[in-house]
Amino acid sequence: MKRRNFLRAAVIGAGVTAFGNTLSSSALAAPAQNGPSPYGPLGAADANGIQLPAGFTSRVIARSGKQVASTGYIWHSAPDGGAVFPDGTGWLYVSNSEITPGGGASAVRFDANADIVGAHRILSNTRQNCAGGAMPWGTWLSCEEIDRGFVYECAPAGPDSAAVQRLAMGRFKHEAAAADPVRKAVYLTEDVPDGCFYRFVPTTWGSLAAGTLQVLKAGTATSGSFTWATVPDPGGSPTATRNQVSGAKRFNGGEGLHYANDTAWFTTKGDNRVWQLDLANNTYELAYDDSLVTNGTAPLTGVDNVTGSASGDLFVAEDGGNMEICLITPDDIVAPFLRVTGQSASEITGPAFTPAGNRLYFSSQRGTSGSSSDGITYEVTGPFRS
Repeated sequence: MKRRNFLRAAVIGAGVTAFGNTLSSSALAAPAQNGPSPYGPLGAADANGIQLPAGFTSRVIARSGKQVASTGYIWHSAPDGGAVFPDGTGWLYVSNSEITPGGGASAVRFDANADIVGAHRILSNTRQNCAGGAMPWGTWLSCEEIDRGFVYECAPAGPDSAAVQRLAMGRFKHEAAAADPVRKAVYLTEDVPDGCFYRFVPTTWGSLAAGTLQVLKAGTATSGSFTWATVPDPGGSPTATRNQVSGAKRFNGGEGLHYANDTAWFTTKGDNRVWQLDLANNTYELAYDDSLVTNGTAPLTGVDNVTGSASGDLFVAEDGGNMEICLITPDDIVAPFLRVTGQSASEITGPAFTPAGNRLYFSSQRGTSGSSSDGITYEVTGPFRS
């Protein structure tokens, strides 16, 4: 099988575009195969029910329906997609709420010592806010995962009244978003079985008020070249955006999305794949497919949210499966990084690194009870590779 260019992703927190990290590249074979984790095997579950490699620890940051530390703010239900933003000497972790009605998004503020010093609402009264993405100018896109859903641009520091509906980015069953500062575009996934992959090209980079929505066109194979075509009616009525352009490539349930160094990776839950787009050369191929793992049982199932670390590792959260965050290394190895025990009716959401790259945030959307009102948001600290 031909080798692919797995570009090293220096995504600390919400993305390379948010923190301006330097990237390098390396090549390896595709798709990724089962192998030993660079962090070693998982240990026994800790007091929070999380199995981690040696040297790593976890703590609970927030619980749905409960006050966040001593802030007085009540954490939202069904925490989903998330990102980290610098905030003075500290940072903010932003998290969506995938419920209807209500939805929206909240943020937790940390100081330089990682102590929680505040929490607040950044988006209110929306529906089924699933994933989204950080923009390089410091805003959070919160996306509605409903038919003809909206994209909302939010200020991580709040207030929720600062959030703006971005109609030009199209109305469809939105999932994730990622900014590409080189081509000055924002990529978008669509969570339906016959969904498409989109890019939005703003009229003015740095403003999402106006621009052109395009859809990826390609053949039916799992690799090849692609082009972009303009979606005539981004409003998606009466014809859905995915059905307006002949030859638009279909993806089976678009989920998480991550951009770094001329490459976009995104997951599709219907066929348990991680796709890679080479945006410099307009080609695509598979980075991972559980049905193509040839050396034992595929460790990564239920692919969902995805982020990256300074070492070039992709961290892919599972929706169901055995509740793991798995990593795909630049050496083409896929392996578990952590496992959440006792929460089999939940899913892992919102993985995001701090600017320093030594803390990883994520949530268990439905916690131990399997209810949206029982979500738990965690922090993992340890010797992440750089």
